Amino acid sequence: MPTERSAPAPASGALLLCRAEPEAVAPAAQLLRERMLLTRAGRDWSVLVPEGRPWRDAGEPVDRVLTGWATALAVGAPWPVLALWWDAERSGYTLASGFRRPVGYVWLANGTPAGEDEAMRTFAARLGLDPVLDVQSLDQLAKPDSAADARARLTGLLAVLTRAGLTLPAGLTPGEPADRLREAARARPDARPVEWEGWQETVRAELEVVAGPRLAPWLPWSGDPRARALALAQVAAGLPLTAYGLRRRSGGWITAGALLLAHGVLGLAYDLTHPRD
Repeated sequence: MPTERSAPAPASGALLLCRAEPEAVAPAAQLLRERMLLTRAGRDWSVLVPEGRPWRDAGEPVDRVLTGWATALAVGAPWPVLALWWDAERSGYTLASGFRRPVGYVWLANGTPAGEDEAMRTFAARLGLDPVLDVQSLDQLAKPDSAADARARLTGLLAVLTRAGLTLPAGLTPGEPADRLREAARARPDARPVEWEGWQETVRAELEVVAGPRLAPWLPWSGDPRARALALAQVAAGLPLTAYGLRRRSGGWITAGALLLAHGVLGLAYDLTHPRD
């Protein structure tokens, strides 16, 4: 008997929000070795719009991929990274900052909270949000609300972040498929492609950025005695993370480990080629 064709499931999508200027984000994002578009997203914020091949072509869970990417970007940079993701069944976020354990929250497609309340408070603290007004708004997102689906939950999260300077460009809306997000990003006059250009160009771009006056205090490139220790720690963390990704066949975690290794090696190379007095 012929069966009735079911409606197509909502497409997966994701955004990477970095609390830094695009000039600082671009060289770090290149090390992810994924095709993305980068544009400004308000005061001291940038947004990366990925093409989405790991979850579209390889069938890898979008949340796992984005957690790996956010962790990799944040651990090698002095700014936090917020990953927003969604698929047919769930939506959520992951906040990564430095070597600290990422924090995240999940909503089912109908908006039912499926995370821990404490995650919202940790999220607010790490981003320096208002401990009263902003935390109250975030707490509401962790409570049942029959009128709010997962897309509305992410929209509510972004509304809280507008008070921290975040302003997403028009069209970069949670719940949209990756292709539509890229179209919206491409229409921005300041949008730039982020693609892997090889180690030589990437290293040169990293060094040009960190040599700038605004980013000179960044620890791995500051000449601080802790710089070599941090670079060694990144290498030490990157090796098992890459091995874990290989065992799980997870492109996101493999990328995270590779990026950690890359930042560690770059830090050691800079330290060795720029001897301190």
